[in-house]
Amino acid sequence: MRKKLVMLMIMFGLLLGACTQSENLSNKEKVDVTLVLDWSPNTNHTGIYVAEQMKFFEEVGLNVKIIQPPADGAELMVASGQADFGISFQDTLAASFAEKLPVKAIASIMAHNTSGIVTLSDKKVTRAKQLEGLTYATWDLPIEKAMVKQIITDDGGNADKLKMEPNTVTDIVSALQTTVDAVWVYEGWDGVAVKNAGLQTNFLSFRELNPAFDYYTPVLITNEQTLQHKSEVVKKLLSALSKGYTYAAKHPKESADMLLKKVPELDRQLVEQSQEFVSKYYLDEGKPWGYIDKERWGKFYKWLNEQHILKENIDEYTGFTNDFIAR
Repeated sequence: MRKKLVMLMIMFGLLLGACTQSENLSNKEKVDVTLVLDWSPNTNHTGIYVAEQMKFFEEVGLNVKIIQPPADGAELMVASGQADFGISFQDTLAASFAEKLPVKAIASIMAHNTSGIVTLSDKKVTRAKQLEGLTYATWDLPIEKAMVKQIITDDGGNADKLKMEPNTVTDIVSALQTTVDAVWVYEGWDGVAVKNAGLQTNFLSFRELNPAFDYYTPVLITNEQTLQHKSEVVKKLLSALSKGYTYAAKHPKESADMLLKKVPELDRQLVEQSQEFVSKYYLDEGKPWGYIDKERWGKFYKWLNEQHILKENIDEYTGFTNDFIAR
């Protein structure tokens, strides 16, 4: 019943959006679009705020409203047309594709996966097998847990010896000083935070432990109706974001200042050090910002299908396009 209600909501939202798009494009000098984030503002989003403050959106005739995500993420908002664009993750999107939600990734925000498992150095975890016997704070998500188990198994360990404790950690520094031994983090944000707190840690990088785990996280998404009826808006948005993220890649200090100007409550030291790290991952050598490599995308979904986690397998190459990337 819930699935039917969700699909009805999506169909209504998309039909309503389709009916108003022509008017929006023809009668307004600037086109209003809504972009929903995946989380509270951080250095994954810096290029967006650079594009806003350097007037790259304005240059292409867009008025971009940036909003915070609902508790269940950006996917449903974008699928239903309540937001034109959103930020998601390739692993999260897999379930959306299995449920036939009409969303598609149109750009990668980071060229490589910078996430992994962090532990205090006194746990002496320098390889995945050494997670045996420790307590891992899990979001209790099937894909997440399967990935953690996979890296332990790949290293010759027994994944059943890792205790997975459901725990929605919001403060990594505090969590690592409790009964939690291991946490999944993004190296460029929480990895920086634990170092700034004076903690000695070890980090296991997913992409270094298994090539299939160098998937795209985060990504920019939109819905199929927007792609069909607002293709020029999509191109304009990606053009402006490409300028924003390319600038942030080359000017981390100035870009960090722009993020802090927009979100002054963020910790300056954390933002500046995070930006130095993250700026190196916005661009892939020889590729324009946002480009998604078909083989890397497919390799992760091939692995996922082999685990039989989703209600049904998905096409390995489904759910993304490079057609709107600024070249």
